[in-house]
Amino acid sequence: MNFKKTIILKVLVGSRAYGLADENSDYDYRTVYVLPTSEILSLGYKYKGNDWIEGNEDNTMYEIGHFLQLAIKCNPSILEIFKAPVAYASEDGIKLKELFPYVWNPKGVFDAFVGYGLNQRKKMLNKEGDRPIKYAIAYLRTLYNLISLLSYKDFSLTIENPVIKEGFMSIKKGLCSYGEIIDASEELAGIAKMCLATCKQEPNLEKVNEFLIDIRKRYWSE
Repeated sequence: MNFKKTIILKVLVGSRAYGLADENSDYDYRTVYVLPTSEILSLGYKYKGNDWIEGNEDNTMYEIGHFLQLAIKCNPSILEIFKAPVAYASEDGIKLKELFPYVWNPKGVFDAFVGYGLNQRKKMLNKEGDRPIKYAIAYLRTLYNLISLLSYKDFSLTIENPVIKEGFMSIKKGLCSYGEIIDASEELAGIAKMCLATCKQEPNLEKVNEFLIDIRKRYWSE
């Protein structure tokens, strides 16, 4: 049986959200949706991690329960959704975005963001999918976001600082060596570690759970 997916939030990510797009850049979106609670509680239901739709628009979709589980684990790709430019938001989507201060904790974001960055570095060095530049930018951008989050309890996907943006454009043009990129990342990771020592932030998982339970009650059936 096919059940309706109710989309509550859709955001723009990728180079067009970061301010690094050119004429060849795709439109990349991430979406959060809600399935009927009756389906989730049905016998034999198997929870899907996420759906991916490829075409004129690439769209990665997360069911709300899975999304929030990843959010409280401080997954960088998930936390980006809270801060990305909004393409569509229902009332529930707006309320979801307002949960951002309650889902993350300093040690969690440090470990998750640094780990994600190291994974991007590995892909860059292995030239996975012949897209090392993409991974190099993701590597450094994640660390910049981490520093901002630990320093100001917030971050923006759009790279507004002209000096930093110029550096990313140099990477995109292939003007930076892997050694220079790794050296820059090591410096950023060191700054992030210092920021971690002074960041005071407490999650509120009870508030997150209240939101999810309310969603489940209201979206019982299709």
